[in-house]
Amino acid sequence: MEKKDHIKKGHSDPQPPNLGGFGIRVIISGGGTGGHIFPAISIANAIREKQPEAKILFVGAEGRMEMQRVPAAGYDIKGLPICGFNRENLLKNIALPYKMWKSDRMVRKIIREFKPDVAVGVGGYASYPTLKAAGSMGIPYLIQEQNSFAGKTNIILGKKAEKICVAYEGMERFFPADRMMMTGNPVRQALLETTVTREEAVESFGFDPRKKTILLVGGSLGARTINESVLRHLDLVESSEDVQFIWQTGKYYSAQIAAELEQKKRPENLKITDFIGDMGVAYKAADLVISRAGASSISEFCLIEKAVILVPSPNVAEDHQTKNALALADKDAALYVKDAEAADTLLELAVKTVHDEEKLRSLRENVLKLALPDSANIIAEEVIKLKIKS
Repeated sequence: MEKKDHIKKGHSDPQPPNLGGFGIRVIISGGGTGGHIFPAISIANAIREKQPEAKILFVGAEGRMEMQRVPAAGYDIKGLPICGFNRENLLKNIALPYKMWKSDRMVRKIIREFKPDVAVGVGGYASYPTLKAAGSMGIPYLIQEQNSFAGKTNIILGKKAEKICVAYEGMERFFPADRMMMTGNPVRQALLETTVTREEAVESFGFDPRKKTILLVGGSLGARTINESVLRHLDLVESSEDVQFIWQTGKYYSAQIAAELEQKKRPENLKITDFIGDMGVAYKAADLVISRAGASSISEFCLIEKAVILVPSPNVAEDHQTKNALALADKDAALYVKDAEAADTLLELAVKTVHDEEKLRSLRENVLKLALPDSANIIAEEVIKLKIKS
């Protein structure tokens, strides 16, 4: 995340560009996971804060998470029938060419009717057809690449993008350096605005603030490997009486885990929940976090100065989560455990680390050095500049 000399590093201008009283019109496309949706909404909020008359329309993929999360954040969204290539069941790809063709026609109609000044892509199925159509129709576009290893879609789109906002060093491997800007990843503002103390946060989970607390989180759906790591080592959890564990199982795995725990004794120092509504409070309570290595999560850990053990998911394109994790681990800003080894070693490492005050302090100090604050505002300013330029 350190700046390369030939890559411009973003900073927020004290005064936003003047649009002469006319609000900018922006299409923002992407989604599929919270890691794409949260940054997209943060960028939209920043644009609207700078230009209250701005008109913002999201374009997502039908049936994906953004179709609920975006309206809940107060924005309109149009859905495309686009989907990804299914490598496990090739027969399910038969309809893919038709869905791509239909999505292209639909998004062109959306662009003609909405008349955007600028398009923004944050990654996800809908991002490619939207930005491809926008570019061919003369609409300037910006892409925000969240990971340390760029996805193939963004690499293709980056060839014609007016601006490419990145969060890691070395991205000139994938994009033209003269159009790149080091901005970092926008994060959920609520995480940065949490006002509760650590003591209050720990007590909200029914725990003792005098004891160390480990938070295990695998995202809204859950992480099978992290869950398995706990289930295999309930005895270690129980014997670690001076440590408390908050375990977010994810909704997908909650019923299965509940069934398994009926056959076993649940340790009193283990709080189990399928979903955590206020992650700001959960992070505040934790002395150590165990997490997957999604780009948005990593950006959050950097900004809130959190010691973390990263367990990258192996089920992602180009194994980009491992590259994300190593970008921190190589700077001693996080601990890294391979997914294949986690079930055997993760809990033991976590308990050892949470007792090591010097290691916790070092991890917090080093991860904070990698933080790139104000990302949403910086990207919003670049979006507004594209309208002025065009």
